[in-house]
Amino acid sequence: MTESPMFHDRMLSLGLARVSEAAALASADWVGRGDEKAADQAAVNAMRDQLNMLEIAGVVVIGEGERDEAPMLFIGEEVGTGQGPAVDIALDPLEGTTLTAKDMPNALTVIAMAPRGTLLHAPDVYMDKLAIGPGFAPDTVTLAMSPSERVRALAKAKGCEQSDITVCILERPRHEDLIAEIRATGAAIRLITDGDVAGVIHCAEPEITGIDMYMGSGGAPEGVLAAAALKCMGGQIYGRLLFRNDDERGRAAKAGITDLDRIYTRDELVTADVIFSATGVTVGSILDGIKREPGWFTTETLLMRSKTGSVRRMTYRTPANNSP
Repeated sequence: MTESPMFHDRMLSLGLARVSEAAALASADWVGRGDEKAADQAAVNAMRDQLNMLEIAGVVVIGEGERDEAPMLFIGEEVGTGQGPAVDIALDPLEGTTLTAKDMPNALTVIAMAPRGTLLHAPDVYMDKLAIGPGFAPDTVTLAMSPSERVRALAKAKGCEQSDITVCILERPRHEDLIAEIRATGAAIRLITDGDVAGVIHCAEPEITGIDMYMGSGGAPEGVLAAAALKCMGGQIYGRLLFRNDDERGRAAKAGITDLDRIYTRDELVTADVIFSATGVTVGSILDGIKREPGWFTTETLLMRSKTGSVRRMTYRTPANNSP
């Protein structure tokens, strides 16, 4: 058996940017049109087409669902030419399908790539998540703390008042008690309707986004994508899988997870160097949305490599009838 070529993240990074750009451009015609499924399918098709142009032997470990549930980019699907390095792929072709359909802020196309076997094969269940940005000692905040204790601990570490802390949370009925407890500390809350990968990334640039911490439960696959972003930008994320029934516990077993109570750190969710690309679809606090002018589209992409800590913000302008 021949050994897989090296994972040259520098050489692959621009190709990955083209993947997220293509997905964003494909979904552009569906912004504000009210059709979530059409927007998502357009992004999926474009992302898959671009991935298959890359010189990689890729396997989708975080994707659009199980083989029988998704026509494209299912978990376990092989992508790329098959001739390059063996890699894991985590992706969300359109993070925020509802945001896209309603033309609301912070819809993104998101993809991460790392050497084979280094991204957690997170089952499609919920994950309790806690994230903060860079510059803090390990375990400044933990999942073992209550929400109010986390606010106090982060305020102490920042040398500020609790009222100076802003926490990002998905607006869901299950978070009502969490929101009430945090507000009782005096901290502010920014509620988001969808898109918790973007919500976590907000923590990495608090001076831009105004977000200090992310809390709450959301999809476990999105937790891996968020961890990939924070591994590049700096910051901490903790995740614990949540199971509502035996079917969900069975999904974990199928993914090879045996310790159902384990709390994962950032570097356990993503165990090796990773590259990450996100392109804005709708206007947001992290990235500009797709801009349209007669005959042209313009996108903004965030491209990052954990190996070097490099963060690129790239603008791509293309004729409307062209593709990346």
